[in-house]
Amino acid sequence: MRALALLGSLLTALLLASAAPASAHAALRGSDPADGAVLKSSPGSVTLTFTESVGLLADSFRVYDPTNHRVTTGDAEHGPAGADTARITFPKKLATGTFTVAWRVVSADSHPVSGALTFSVGKPSATTAAVPTGPAENPATGSLYDIGRYVAYLAVALLTGGVAFMALCRPPDTAPLRRPVRTAWWTLLAATLFLFVLRSPYEEGTSPATALDLAALGRTATGRPGLVLLARVALLAITAGLYAFLVRGREHRLRPPSRPFLVTAAVLAVALALTWATAEHASAGIQVPLAMTSSVLHLLAMSLWLGGLTALLTTLHRATATPLPAAVVTRFSRVAFASVTVLVVTGVYQSWRGLGSWQALTDTTYGRLLLVKLAAVTLLLAAAAGNPAKVLAKAVRKDFAKVTGLLETAMAEPPGHDRDLGLHDARKKAKRTRYAAEAARPALGGPAKSLVKSMKSLQSLLGEHQDSVMARQTLRELSAVAHAAGESAFTYGLLYGREEPRAAAVEARTPGAWQEIKEDAPV
Repeated sequence: MRALALLGSLLTALLLASAAPASAHAALRGSDPADGAVLKSSPGSVTLTFTESVGLLADSFRVYDPTNHRVTTGDAEHGPAGADTARITFPKKLATGTFTVAWRVVSADSHPVSGALTFSVGKPSATTAAVPTGPAENPATGSLYDIGRYVAYLAVALLTGGVAFMALCRPPDTAPLRRPVRTAWWTLLAATLFLFVLRSPYEEGTSPATALDLAALGRTATGRPGLVLLARVALLAITAGLYAFLVRGREHRLRPPSRPFLVTAAVLAVALALTWATAEHASAGIQVPLAMTSSVLHLLAMSLWLGGLTALLTTLHRATATPLPAAVVTRFSRVAFASVTVLVVTGVYQSWRGLGSWQALTDTTYGRLLLVKLAAVTLLLAAAAGNPAKVLAKAVRKDFAKVTGLLETAMAEPPGHDRDLGLHDARKKAKRTRYAAEAARPALGGPAKSLVKSMKSLQSLLGEHQDSVMARQTLRELSAVAHAAGESAFTYGLLYGREEPRAAAVEARTPGAWQEIKEDAPV
């Protein structure tokens, strides 16, 4: 299981960690008047043209005269050419001199971009207007917003992957997954509301202190990014109802998922993924329908794989009554392999789309990084698919070696407290090794089945010893209570005396039983 977790960590880093391409946001393509132009007469308007559609803010334009006084303008609007333009008009003619235009818009991928340009009427003049040169966003607001986005990504992966694992892989005991799934739901809800509150200061480049301004919240609620976040909240409410139906009336087990349930769950998962795709890079640029589809598939594949892997490891770690059936691991393996394949294909497409050309794969740093990442992921997939039995066998052998070390160390201690603790630790490790071998049965076959039987036998033997230890501890406590109350503790002492030989008998049988297990163990 540690090997599986390590492989998951490596794939996560390789697939999700990458530098953003330079063309990720809207860029200014041109302006009328052009930057630095000298006009014979006052223009009636200023029009900016961008590389993609942009959203306008209440304060998208600020125009300053040579003395740094703000010029009265009309409201910001899109020009006749379409949504990739932004324009303001001048109700009055401008005086002679150099004017500064500071602009700020929101690109189609929901990120704010800003800049400035100058033009002169009649002839250039000295100007005291300062051209903005700082970042497009407030550093504190931008950092908080990015944290919210990353938390939301992680939460949707754990939520979608956890529910999918329960519905598709059908573990017999879902109790260990209830709390992680609920935590992921609440975390995603909190992150979404956090992003909604921060949306206005993020777009306008202001401090987080302005986030709770009612006017700002109203503007967010009517803008595309804000509406998308509100839609996500509504979908989360529906998801909570679906999850409640999935687990209602079942303390540990799921009701078998029906076809209508699976279809409904799939539609909800796609809808949730769309709340990212419609507000990110896929919603702008070339091949938008294909890019949106790719973005949705990419997020869903990441969620099924990463969230499902987390659910699998959680189930294995917290399993109590029965080992995880091999069929559950087999089902997850199929889902995981398909998910990683989709991740690679969609990741390559989205990266190529961001680069803009095949030549950029070799001519840019980002392109070369992408090629290295693709090669590394391909090698990891080949290693995982080529010989899973070797990886699993190594992990099981490692667990068996730990059982050996714990048991032999315990038996080297003299009878007493330290030996009791050591045998208890060996029993717990034998239990975990048994579960790991059970999970590895699809790949290892008969040897894993034999090891499961051996570990079950050892677990039963050491469990009998632990029962005696706990019984003696309870009898000592009861005897102390009786003595303090002035009552006879003779009966407790008699029972205690009977438990000691029981534990000693188990300890006497343990070396021989362990020797037989080691000789028969297929590791």
